[in-house]
Amino acid sequence: MRIENLVLAVPAATSEGDTFGEFLEFETLTLCPIDTRCIDGALLRADERAWLNAYHATVRERLAPRLQGAALAWLNERTAAI
Repeated sequence: MRIENLVLAVPAATSEGDTFGEFLEFETLTLCPIDTRCIDGALLRADERAWLNAYHATVRERLAPRLQGAALAWLNERTAAI
């Protein structure tokens, strides 16, 4: 299984006192649900499950206002927490 997203490197919060310099973080540009039917949830660690659920919450939050009817129902189903 291959999962790809386009990401943009953006400035991140700086460390206290800028001891370690400037840091970057990634902003996800492509928002598409990851097909959880291919994932064995029993094999996920808690942090992996949290990341997936947070990603799906972001996808739902950003795309749901643009959808309605069957498309919205599909999005809600595919981004449900696991």
